[in-house]
This record gives sequence, C-alpha cells and structure tokens, in this order.
Amino acid sequence: MDTYLVSTLLVALAEMGDRTQLLAIMLASRFRKPWPILAGILVATLANHGLSALAGFYLASLISAVWFKYVVAGSFIAMALWALVPDKEDEAANAGRGHMGVFLTTVVSFFLVELGDKTQVATVALAARYHEVLLVAAGTTTGMMLANIPAVFLGHAITRVLPINALRIGAAVVYLLLGLWGIATTAGWVR
Repeated sequence: MDTYLVSTLLVALAEMGDRTQLLAIMLASRFRKPWPILAGILVATLANHGLSALAGFYLASLISAVWFKYVVAGSFIAMALWALVPDKEDEAANAGRGHMGVFLTTVVSFFLVELGDKTQVATVALAARYHEVLLVAAGTTTGMMLANIPAVFLGHAITRVLPINALRIGAAVVYLLLGLWGIATTAGWVR
C-alpha cells in the first residue's frame, strides 16, 4: 500500500503546474466538455504510465547491481531538481490542436505530451524502486487524475486557486527525500 500512496502523492504534487495539467486546462476551456476530457486523460495516463512502470520494472529486474540502485536514487534527486522547473504553457497549448473528437484529441495529446515528462520518468523510477508494476501504475494514474480533475472542472481558475510554486517545492522535497533514502539504504546506513 505504501507503493501506491507514494506513487499517488509524488505524481499529484509533480503534476501541479505541469504541462499536462496546463493541457487539461486548455482542453477544458476550449471544448467545455469535462467528461470526455477526463476519460481521455484516464485512458492516456493508464497507457503511458502502464508502459512506463513495465519499463522500470524490467530495467530493475535486468540490472540488479548496486550501482543501478544508486542510479535510481540519483534519478529521484534529479526529479527533485526538475520538479522545480516550470513547464512552458506554449508546449501544452500546441499539443491539443486537431480535428478529432474531444475524447480522442485528449487521449492522443495527453499521451504524446506525457512522453519524457517528469511524471513519466517518475513512474519508471518508482517501478524500478518498488518492483510493483500495477501498484505504481495505479498510484501514478490516481495522482494524475487527482491533479487534473480540478484542472478540468475549474479551467484557468485552478492556477489562481492553488499555489503552484509551493506544490512544485513540495514535490521536489518528496523526490529528494526518496533519493536520499535510496542512497542511505543502498549504502547500508539505514535498514
């Protein structure tokens, strides 16, 4: 259960102000159809994070060396730094353009915008750390939905309601603590 909760918390915090959340806001203000947008976000996130969790699991299974554990711990520290960097709204705005239906536009644009995103990288790292594909994918998907449901329903108002910088800092602190914990347990300082 800890794996699920950690995955949910990390992605929910990291998603605040992220380009995919900005995409959700843009789609909501453009199409004004929250349910197909939410369904599209869910489908895209399940596909993207499911594949990412599988990749992290198999990477960890293939490489069980101590140095790989340090690399995974280091990736959390890198994620802490990356979480502090705001995304550009332009990237998210351009990703949602197209002539498809609202649902399909959301699925395709969310899946593509999520490629290489910090929440996708976090999903890979979490699956490598915890070796739990389903719990990590479920947790990161839940976190994505927790962050994006209000964005879809509140549209552009979400950025005035939530202190985005404080949420970014919160996500960075959690990533940093996980990275340091990974180093400490790998080094044998903590059991």
